[in-house]
Amino acid sequence: MVDYTLYYWPIPFRGQFVRSLLAHVGASWEEANDEALRARWKAHPKEQPIPFMGLPVLTDHAANISLSQMPAVLSYLGRKHHLLPQDPVAEALTAKVIADASDVLYEATRYHGQQLWTAEAWSAFQPRLIRWMEVFAETGHRHGLTAQDGCFLGTPTLGLADLTVAELWGTMTARFPSLRSLLDNTAPAVAGLVDRVRASPGQVELRQCTDEGYGEVWCGGEIEASLRAVL
Repeated sequence: MVDYTLYYWPIPFRGQFVRSLLAHVGASWEEANDEALRARWKAHPKEQPIPFMGLPVLTDHAANISLSQMPAVLSYLGRKHHLLPQDPVAEALTAKVIADASDVLYEATRYHGQQLWTAEAWSAFQPRLIRWMEVFAETGHRHGLTAQDGCFLGTPTLGLADLTVAELWGTMTARFPSLRSLLDNTAPAVAGLVDRVRASPGQVELRQCTDEGYGEVWCGGEIEASLRAVL
């Protein structure tokens, strides 16, 4: 039996953060097929293994538990696989990094697709996107991160914060290459961390599987189509 089952749509987006962590620790997992995924998603909360509104949902077979909400899933896996710092301040900062990443996704999809991107809306959003990159850049800088070396929160080894940062900016800029130069210019140390994390064998293999399975999609739907149109 595999270690985990992931219930998420066949796209990167939020589910890729979980996949990236599992790949990093060498865990085995399976992706729920479309029938099982939709059945769990549409079930009444009384019938769900954990009451939830949106995916991802992760089932840990050894512990016989299921969790929803990307930050909760990442925090659980981070603790279980020793990717969270022991210092309470650094642990809280890791939670902040995950929350910031979730906010970036929320804003980059115009509040989960409630509105579509237009050229005017994207132009107005660019300063805010740059500000987000600056937030990540300054956080890394305060903990000794450089383009060539270091971890995001100054930990001796890569942890959950590093994986989260690399997944957020790495997949986004890979799917929308015009954003990579913006990241390079605004947050070069973050860009360097992204490249170092994504060069590890587990991440390379995951990326190959993702590209083969999902193509160039990022979040999917009309919101992605509108984003590609303005970029």
